[in-house]
Amino acid sequence: MRNLKLLKSLRNSELQGPGSPQCFSIRADTGSLLIASQFSITEFDPLTAQVVREASLTADGFLSEDGSGGVVGLQDLAELQSACLATAEGDVVLFNLNTGQLECVGSVDSGLTSMSWSPDEELVILTTGQETFIMMTKDFEPITEVGIHQDDFGEGKFITVGWGKKETQFHGSEGKQAARRKVQPAVAWDDRRPRVTWRGDGQLFAISAICPQTGGRKVRVWNREGVLQATSEPVNGLEQALCWKPSGSLIASSQRHPNKHSVVFMEKNGLLHGDFTLPFSKDQAKVKELLWNPDSTVLAVWLEELSCGDDVQLWAVGNYHWYLKQSLDFGRDPQKAPVCICWDPERPLQLHVVTSSWNSITYSWGWTTERSPGLDVTDNASVAVIDGDKVLVTTFRQCVVPPPMCSFELQLKSPINQVTFLCRPEGTNQIAAFTANGQISVFSQGQRQTGLTPAQEQPLALRQLLWLQDELFLAVGAGLLPTSSTILMLHPIQDADDTLAVRSGNISVCAQLNANSDCLQKLVLFILVYFHADCPELSVEDWRDSSGCSVSFPVPCIQTALCSISGTEYLLGLTDRSHLFFPVQLASGVCSFAICDNFLLLTTHSHTCRCLQLSGLTAALASDGGQNDETLRHVERGSRIVTVVPQDTRVVLQMPRGNLETIHHRALVLAQLRKWLDGLKFREAFECMRKLRINLNLIYDHNPKVFLENVASFIQQLNSINHINLFLTELKEEDTTSSMYPRPDGSPVQPQAAPGQKKVDVVCDALRTTMESMDPNKFSLSILTAHVKKTVPELEIALQKVHELRAPGGVSAEEALKYLLFLVNVNDLYEHSLGTYDFDLVLMVAEKSQKDPKEYLPFLNMLKSLEPNYQRYTIDRHLKRYRKALVHLSKCGQEHFTEVLQLVKEQKLYSEALRLYPADSPQYKFLSCAYAEHLVEQQRAEEGGLLLWRCGEPVRALQAFTSSSSWRNAICVAQQIPLPPDQLALLARDLAEKLTEQRRYSEAALLLDQYAKDCEEAILALITGGVWEEALRLIYMHKRQDITETNLKPALLEALNTQVVFLEAQVATFTRHKSRLAVVREQKEKARLDMLDEDGPDCPDAELYSEASSVITASKYSQSNSRISSRSSKNRRKAERKKLSLKEGSPMEDKALMHVIGEIITTVDKMREEIHGLLRALVLFQFDKQAEKLQRVYDEALQMMEGSVLEVWPEGLQNTSAPVTGPNSTANSIMASFQQQQKPAASQQDAEVPAAPKMRNGIKWKLTILK
Repeated sequence: MRNLKLLKSLRNSELQGPGSPQCFSIRADTGSLLIASQFSITEFDPLTAQVVREASLTADGFLSEDGSGGVVGLQDLAELQSACLATAEGDVVLFNLNTGQLECVGSVDSGLTSMSWSPDEELVILTTGQETFIMMTKDFEPITEVGIHQDDFGEGKFITVGWGKKETQFHGSEGKQAARRKVQPAVAWDDRRPRVTWRGDGQLFAISAICPQTGGRKVRVWNREGVLQATSEPVNGLEQALCWKPSGSLIASSQRHPNKHSVVFMEKNGLLHGDFTLPFSKDQAKVKELLWNPDSTVLAVWLEELSCGDDVQLWAVGNYHWYLKQSLDFGRDPQKAPVCICWDPERPLQLHVVTSSWNSITYSWGWTTERSPGLDVTDNASVAVIDGDKVLVTTFRQCVVPPPMCSFELQLKSPINQVTFLCRPEGTNQIAAFTANGQISVFSQGQRQTGLTPAQEQPLALRQLLWLQDELFLAVGAGLLPTSSTILMLHPIQDADDTLAVRSGNISVCAQLNANSDCLQKLVLFILVYFHADCPELSVEDWRDSSGCSVSFPVPCIQTALCSISGTEYLLGLTDRSHLFFPVQLASGVCSFAICDNFLLLTTHSHTCRCLQLSGLTAALASDGGQNDETLRHVERGSRIVTVVPQDTRVVLQMPRGNLETIHHRALVLAQLRKWLDGLKFREAFECMRKLRINLNLIYDHNPKVFLENVASFIQQLNSINHINLFLTELKEEDTTSSMYPRPDGSPVQPQAAPGQKKVDVVCDALRTTMESMDPNKFSLSILTAHVKKTVPELEIALQKVHELRAPGGVSAEEALKYLLFLVNVNDLYEHSLGTYDFDLVLMVAEKSQKDPKEYLPFLNMLKSLEPNYQRYTIDRHLKRYRKALVHLSKCGQEHFTEVLQLVKEQKLYSEALRLYPADSPQYKFLSCAYAEHLVEQQRAEEGGLLLWRCGEPVRALQAFTSSSSWRNAICVAQQIPLPPDQLALLARDLAEKLTEQRRYSEAALLLDQYAKDCEEAILALITGGVWEEALRLIYMHKRQDITETNLKPALLEALNTQVVFLEAQVATFTRHKSRLAVVREQKEKARLDMLDEDGPDCPDAELYSEASSVITASKYSQSNSRISSRSSKNRRKAERKKLSLKEGSPMEDKALMHVIGEIITTVDKMREEIHGLLRALVLFQFDKQAEKLQRVYDEALQMMEGSVLEVWPEGLQNTSAPVTGPNSTANSIMASFQQQQKPAASQQDAEVPAAPKMRNGIKWKLTILK
């Protein structure tokens, strides 16, 4: 649904040459024109209007001086820096474009009728006067000469399978006579010259020539070797025009029918394949040439109307329909008639025309979509498509009509070249059409209102038509100089010429509507043209940004648009190279764009449609979008934006083949939903979300506080039980504004309305409370839904409310129960109904289930026969509600206590059972003993002993305390019993032995000294545990100084030697691991640098070879570790330990070394208190030298390890488990910390870098009396 919009028109009348132009070509490198006449060849630069060089063709005798000669072909050869020219006399001449010299490279005695070079300029076809063609190389070496007229069909001859002859086949309404009809000869005005055209890839070429037998034209297709491939079927009325579509699919020609004139297409096998009718009757016009543009999107038809003069029509196809997009009427004046037309080889939509008076005209078009510019709901989102003398208008607000159909047509009397909409608020549905005869017609509501006819001397003299006000148009026309343009203000009555001269170039005009102002702003090239209603005069000013700098595009843009960001106007432009400017380049690969409200929508060559907020446009385009990015949507390849319906969520896209698709872009939808929710328009938001499958949780998550404050309004607006139920059933704990639909950047995060409570419960309770206060009978089903959909479903309450439904005019209990069965599984509902102990309700549910009455009736009858408390106990036990069952069973009396005890033991309900009986009751004692036995079995004997002790079982409590080494409680219980002194001493020895095994020497010594009365054993226990000062206290208290010499001093020296040997071993191990760690790190750094040297500094895998990485040699480890993915937590921990292997070459060796070094430092650091106590004891007994040695060795070890911490754990290597926050943090540092946490680095699969150990330097352990 695009039109061709004329962007630039360059006219030159300065060139004047001898004779009349006959052929011309375009230089691809310079853009200059090569024009040949019957006297000379001229190179002309249209930009400077200067003749670059000229050479006479008559001086060297290539053409006769009387002007009777002719040029049949001209081609620019960029590789040879020459132009090849063929004359009718038979000469092939090279025109050197550097020196201006002419050179004859070949001659044909019979003369030449045409010349055609292959697209790659490797071959040339020359057709001769003897009806042959000569194929030559680019060096003009003949390859072959073949006659054009061949009797054979060619190598692609069809295979017949005997299904009858063509004469016997069906021929439609014409009957069998159509097969016997002879081919009519060519028309009288046919020049009878052969036409040659190449396929875009240069592998095939076609020749159209007059058949000697029939007199009609016939097309033959040849390959690159000059071998005939196919011959066209006989076609009546086939004309001289011939052009092969560059994409290679079809060959275009023209055909004159008895009742119409059409352009026909042939396949490479010579068969017809489609056509379209020209807007002329049979003998009204003759087609001179057909020309495809380089990208095969536009077909130019050069024809001569017998009554009106020459025309050039531009046709385009979409959805299998051919549209006449532009019509260039050159009038009847023969001096203005074109003699040569040619598409530019580099710019697909640039057409060059040379007239008989040596005037050159260059037209540059661009594709555009003419859409109404409205911003409010009064705009119909109309799109106008030009189709000859009709405007096809589609109003997308009401309907989506696929082209070539439309909502309505506007019929005019002349072909249309431009169409525009009124740029006035609430008037954007009015259309103005500018026709080829120079008339502007205005339509309102499909009816023609008025028109005006501005003067134009040349076709397409006016361009960039813009409708500013009801009776005011703005247009761009040609200036006084070829490189200048003027801006014209067109009124119905021209009192004066309102013109404004501007600089030359691609001119683009756009307008921005503002309902609150009558000032319209226009952009013309890089100049801002202001037009104000109070001062209807044009003025030119440079467009400047907020900093005062001039705004300009670095390259011309084919589409421009104005947008407003925070009250400042900005300009967007799209080039023909798919670059989007703002005015600096924002993005590349952009197919189309449109502005809607505060959004920019664009489609890209990566097959996506993006909807971006204008406020953060630069940052949004730089990002690729995440998984839940609402701004990104994948679309079909080649999709383009047709229009966006204002104040709506619909975006209309057109596919490459022409069909339309309407999408609701998620960003537009969410923006509209947020507006509705902020305005408390819950019904509109709900309907949109339901239609477009947006999660209904957004209604609450958008602003929880506001929603809870307006629950009543929400219910009243929906006013539908089904809609309220749908909302309730979709509730989830997930916050959709942080997962599915992230909030736009800069929007505030709404706090939860009820922190600490679950969202589903809060919403269900709020809705239920409001509905119960409004009309509980009307909203009974929704109230039931609110009970059922809570995180812990309140099925009993819901069932009870169903049972109580008896209100007339409301929902019956049976209907409510049937609805409840849709929400809850029938078996679950049956069990919950049973848990209400209401047998009427149970029967009601059971009747709605698929249960067999033989299954549940006997069970219910049995329950009815039981005592109430025991009945409830039986129901609860059946439902596995054991705590409730225990409560009811405890009320059944003493005779059921055995069952109570059995239930408590089976379900381990000891604590619950103890709360049901008084502490002085025998049941309490039985339960306490059973609980104690359970605790002893669970290896919690101390707690069991406490229970036994308090319920009067001291003997059993003593056993429990003894087994758990709770010696204080055991001694207390033993003295309460009481035990005899000898048994008490024996108990103390047993407890001391257990404490010694647990390395609790001080407690063992206390028991031996105070209760076993064995001071020597107590002292020996303290010496064994290294509690030197306490051992010395007992020695002096019991006057056993002999033990000092026999046991204490030897133990001190032994402990000294043990500590020294241990420290030396730890230091040696530390040094070895530290040296190995340096080697490993050096190897990894070398591997990382080698990787960078191989793949360059931008290698994406370079980060994998960092200090924290483990990708290095030994592939067998990486292969084995890769299988550790889905294991249990225990196995996972084991696998992590296996990964930290100290074996040389293992992938985790560096981390394993760091882990072991950290353990050594921690172990040595924890020895401070022990070393301090040993030093004091050694000094006391005058072992000064030994103490000095120990202090020196330990001090050296600590200093060495403390100094090595920064070497082993350099800054930046340690992992941080939490984001960096705090008063000194910035927003950027916190965001970088979060991103670093979420980055899927290579170390995810590796073990984390161990943290550096913290040394306790604040603990004083040294003795100053030792040096």
